Order: sequence, then structure tokens, then C-alpha cells
Amino acid sequence: SMQDYFFVQYYSYDQIFQVYQKNDLVMDFLQDPAVISTIKVVGDNGTVGPVGMAAGKVEVTEIPCSVTSMTFFDRLTDQDVVRESGHIVKCFDDFYEDFTISDELRKMLLLEDSDNYEMYNDAERQEFLFLLFKHICLGGAVCQYEDFIEPYLTTTKVIYKDLVSVRKDPATQKLKVSSIILKVKAW
Repeated sequence: SMQDYFFVQYYSYDQIFQVYQKNDLVMDFLQDPAVISTIKVVGDNGTVGPVGMAAGKVEVTEIPCSVTSMTFFDRLTDQDVVRESGHIVKCFDDFYEDFTISDELRKMLLLEDSDNYEMYNDAERQEFLFLLFKHICLGGAVCQYEDFIEPYLTTTKVIYKDLVSVRKDPATQKLKVSSIILKVKAW
């Protein structure tokens, strides 16, 4: 069900921008007539169409985006969430909100009382790479889960690379994300 409701749309902004101006940028963006007529949203009845009206209020949160390597997920194997073979460890079914949890991966992603929940601390769980991975793993209402971790990691990596710009820091020669990721709620 994600295929019909997962969009990436590109818009160009040619002004100087500082992160502290994020609320103004988003409000201006969501009140622009070109955006209002083209940005896709999912309606209450599940249909997709342009938003059709300007935002009256926005809530903007900057999402940390400092992790640049998929080795971030190596600990899934170290903590028995994923076997060395790549199989995701199964568990007895549990239920959380609209999710059926049938494996240790979903349990670690969703349940704070999971034995493996603290494998990633709160700051790491807020990282864009982790949030993207979580979204891919949990999917939508009719998601058919994978038994192996690789499809989740590969998909996460491909989408991440498409959405984020990375450059080398001249001082440290380490990769650094130059993109700013914003979570936007609009009314």
C-alpha cells in the first residue's frame, strides 16, 4: 500500500536560507499558489490529489541527519535481531496499534519494553536514516514483511542516497550531510 502513498516531489528555492528561518520557509512554501496546486496529499477517503488550499499553521521540526553509513545497522546482527545469514529472528505474535509484530525487528522498532529497544538510544532513533529504515520496515496497512534484512537495508540506502546530499568536510576529510531534513505538519 506504500506505493500509492509514498511521494517524492522536487521544488526549487533560489533564496538564501538559514535553518532558523525554517518556519517562515515552510509557511511561505505551503502558501505558494504553484505548490498548493501541485503538492500531493492523501485525503481522508484515501484518494490522492493536490492539497488545494494554503496552510494556516505549520509545525516544523529539524530531523538530525548525521549518520552516513549503513554500518549503523550492524548491531541488528550483534544483538540477535537478525541472524548472521540475514534472516530476521521470529517471535510470537504481538500487537501494537495497527501492527502485527511477528519478529524481533518490528518488536525492536515499536515496543519500548522489547529486550532490544535500547539497542538504539533516543538520539539515534531520531536520525533520518533510522526513521527512513523504520518506515520501510513497517510499511503500510497491507505490507507483506520480508524474512531477510537485506531488502530493507537496500531500499533504505537507495532512498536515502536519493534524498540526501553528502560532501567531504575539508578539515576532517569525513563525509558530512549537507542536506537539511525537516518534518512538517500543516493545518
